[in-house]
Amino acid sequence: MSDRFQPASYPVPASDALVSFMRDGWADADDPAVRLDIAPWALARRTKLAQRFEGDRLVIPAGPLKPRANDTDYRFRADTAHVYLSGNQTSDAVLVVDDGQATLFFRPRHAKSDDAFWRDGRYGETWAGRRLSLAEATEVYGLPCRHLYELPDVLRGGGPTRVHRGIDPDVDALIDVHPEPEADRELAVFMSEMRLTKDSWEIGQLQEAVDATIRGFADSVGEWSNVQKYGERWIEGTFWRRARADGNDVGYECIVAGGPHATTLHWIDNDGDVRPGELILLDMGVENRSLYTADVTRTLPISGTFTPDQRHLYDLVYAAQQAGMAAVKPGVPYRDFHVAAMAVLAHGLDDMGILPVSAEEALEKDSGVYRRWTLHGTGHMLGLDVHDCAAARSEGYLDGKLEPGMVLTVEPGLYFQSSDLLVPESLRGIGIRIEDDLLVTDEGATNLSGDLARTANDVEAWMGRLLG
Repeated sequence: MSDRFQPASYPVPASDALVSFMRDGWADADDPAVRLDIAPWALARRTKLAQRFEGDRLVIPAGPLKPRANDTDYRFRADTAHVYLSGNQTSDAVLVVDDGQATLFFRPRHAKSDDAFWRDGRYGETWAGRRLSLAEATEVYGLPCRHLYELPDVLRGGGPTRVHRGIDPDVDALIDVHPEPEADRELAVFMSEMRLTKDSWEIGQLQEAVDATIRGFADSVGEWSNVQKYGERWIEGTFWRRARADGNDVGYECIVAGGPHATTLHWIDNDGDVRPGELILLDMGVENRSLYTADVTRTLPISGTFTPDQRHLYDLVYAAQQAGMAAVKPGVPYRDFHVAAMAVLAHGLDDMGILPVSAEEALEKDSGVYRRWTLHGTGHMLGLDVHDCAAARSEGYLDGKLEPGMVLTVEPGLYFQSSDLLVPESLRGIGIRIEDDLLVTDEGATNLSGDLARTANDVEAWMGRLLG
């Protein structure tokens, strides 16, 4: 059995005198505990989950700490399904739902009389900070809480058990394989599909994350002199500061791509120069303290105004995004907004004389040659994960229909590689993407990030105000 489910050992020696001395003279009372806002929503989700898998025990881990270097760990981020169903964000915890009753097994703080309080370098309070007691956690999460050390004995008994596998290998090892071969996968799929439609609390969390993200974009442009002095790294640092101040972290690694770096879709080195006359593509999102993330992209002229060639391409991408956003409405196939955006881009490339065939031919399924310059899909679901609901079945997501409460991105782009001899030389090395976060409503869609400038004129005016 893994050492994580047993009391800690201490590799660093300490004298008997010190051990005895450290056990006395401490206040050891609980702090006031406040029920999380997510608690009633999480309860409703657990109830729905238990009803779907009635008769099976369900095990949903948060995940363990992950070493970064030697004896230091990465900042922990709990697994999405665990957070969605419990609200807990601490490491090592495991949610168990059995016969409709949920219990959170987690690692509570050590009593001051426990040597681990000061000797456990990974979890001890003097090393890693104060954790909740069992009583505090029960109040905070609104469900019974037990010590993690009790989990192995609990999981040895009981009936068939489904586990969200691949999150915590030590938990996986405790659980026998379910008699139904697809049992664990069915659990993962259902938990992902539960998140396809957001409840009103989630929508509020996403709007909060988007609003903080817009502030982060403004922060970045407001420091433009330093941006041009220090390059892409400065924006990454500035936006991260906003994410930490207004939320938990960034929702994903920021893409800060100046000049030709913008043609690399997932440019996260963010170590290049920022040069006047070029464009910079910023794909960034704040993850709020409930772990919901925004995902917004703007492409800005570093000099504050677009050149004619830049504006022409920007306007084409904007028109494609407008077409995609207009197609987001309840009851329509999910893929429609992608099809609408790609049609605009293909016709624009045809008008520029870049396509080797007509736009209509390029858009045929057996061709798709326009994709040389578009490369990616036009959007994805958004929520606790930046690419949310990834385990959902195609019939409910990619091949399904949009429903009120879904939140998705619309983000067409054009990318002309520096080495692409099929585009005019003046356009090589330019990448443009515009991305917004849309909520599907009963009537159509609402742009959650609509307060951030989008048109070329509005972008120039917004930058002008911030640059003074």
